[in-house]
Amino acid sequence: MTAGKRASLDKIRAFHARMMAAAANSRDERLERAFNAVRREAFMGPGPWQIVVNRHYLETPNDDPAFLYQNVLVALDKAKGINNGEPFLHAAFLGVVAPMPGETVIHVGTGTGYYTALLSTLVAPGGHVHAIEIDEALANRTRENLATFEDVSVLCGDATMLELPPADVIYVNAGVVAPPLSWLQALLPGGRIIMPWQANDRIGLAVLIKRADERYAVRALMPAFFIPCIGASDPAQCSMVPSVGAAWTIRSVWLRRDREPDETAVAIYRDVWFSNSHV
Repeated sequence: MTAGKRASLDKIRAFHARMMAAAANSRDERLERAFNAVRREAFMGPGPWQIVVNRHYLETPNDDPAFLYQNVLVALDKAKGINNGEPFLHAAFLGVVAPMPGETVIHVGTGTGYYTALLSTLVAPGGHVHAIEIDEALANRTRENLATFEDVSVLCGDATMLELPPADVIYVNAGVVAPPLSWLQALLPGGRIIMPWQANDRIGLAVLIKRADERYAVRALMPAFFIPCIGASDPAQCSMVPSVGAAWTIRSVWLRRDREPDETAVAIYRDVWFSNSHV
């Protein structure tokens, strides 16, 4: 490329997709193709946009979509502090949870549907994404943005209160004090939950939960803080709060109806508890 000449938007998007594939730390070549195929600007509303930097909002100079192809949060509802999440973090989430063709995904907290569209692309052909958004205005925007995605159904509601369909993947875009019982029960054998576990105001960890028969293995992955998940963010349900160090040691999560907490407990809630043991 000639010095001083800006790359085309297609090339900017293609390089962004390469960065996302690297951030995903996955060998799945479909991730790069998905990020290249789904246009972020189609889900952000008209520009210029508000970009979040160190908890401050900065307005882009104009509506050039190139500003969106960075590792930045973009305001969806500035007044409520709701943003389209950091691409590197979501790429890592997608790399770990590994949605596959034909799988069923429940996406909790769709925003305006950008990451829903990526999930839909990754489970095609034959898969389906149940997109759940509690904010009515955002749910309507998701519905409009994904009108051409035949394998996506959008529902406005509280994902902690709904009767969920059986799922291979539950992808959570809001901070959770403890995973609701209904989410764990919805997981099919081999199913995965990726969620931000915000046990208290000092602990924000992305965790991966995998179901093997009636056992749920857990792994803490990386720091992650999201806005609270309505219905799953009440600290009062916690009778044993983990320390920061202990939170990183979690290895399994148990339903209290199946097994009461023992000496391996790291965090204890009304319906579930985290253990630092695999067994």
